[in-house]
Amino acid sequence: MMVSLKLSQFLALVLPVLQVTVEATAVHRDISYERSLPHRTLAGVTIVDTPIVRDAQAFAQKHSSDFVYKHVMRSWLFGVLVINHNDTLRNSVDLEVHAVAALLHDLGWDQTPGSPFISQDKRFEIDGAIAARNFLKGNQYGKTWDAHRVQLVFDAIALHAEPSFANYKEFEVMTASQGILSEFSGPVLGVTSKEYAAVISAFPNNDMAKGFNDTMLWLCGSKAVTTYDTWIQPWGDNYIHNYQSKGNRFFDTAFLHLPSDQK
Repeated sequence: MMVSLKLSQFLALVLPVLQVTVEATAVHRDISYERSLPHRTLAGVTIVDTPIVRDAQAFAQKHSSDFVYKHVMRSWLFGVLVINHNDTLRNSVDLEVHAVAALLHDLGWDQTPGSPFISQDKRFEIDGAIAARNFLKGNQYGKTWDAHRVQLVFDAIALHAEPSFANYKEFEVMTASQGILSEFSGPVLGVTSKEYAAVISAFPNNDMAKGFNDTMLWLCGSKAVTTYDTWIQPWGDNYIHNYQSKGNRFFDTAFLHLPSDQK
């Protein structure tokens, strides 16, 4: 039997921070060049179609299970829909950065034995961010990117599961997270039910619940130390034998080396 947190509990964490509005303090830049970039339509969504985006999509498919690949494709398309429904985002987001980040955000879920992406001491988000950065550094088109664009991809992946941080970063980081978490929240931020359903029709999510749940259990079982004090911890606490979060949380260790004035 599949074990999982109640959906209502998960959404209680995700939904409030998905509703954040675009703030005027964000950095704006000239992206007029992007209007000349090639585009294509997928699942009714107009997406940027440059060589590096195609390479990132191929890389994601090569290094993902079927359920993960469909998840990252939906995440990309949901994010583009969020962007398209907001004038400020539509005129500000670097669409190649957003695409690469969304497509490569779950390389840290690669369960292939001996995967070059998986560490034993880093959260899966950091594994994925490092893998994406290495992809860009090794790609003929990524090699032309400046350090800021590469850092945006890294940050978007590293923070994608922490919207309370991502929503206050650059637009590329924010929209990557919002597209990914739309997987769990349903259509939000202007995305219509019809648009959302078209994406799911193109990339069905019927295997997402089991795949996601099994991946959380794999992370807690295979690299538990990276899941303590994170949103993943409840899977370990509830379902993994000998999972030892107690004693490894900040709550447990915060005062070990601080003087106490209690008698």
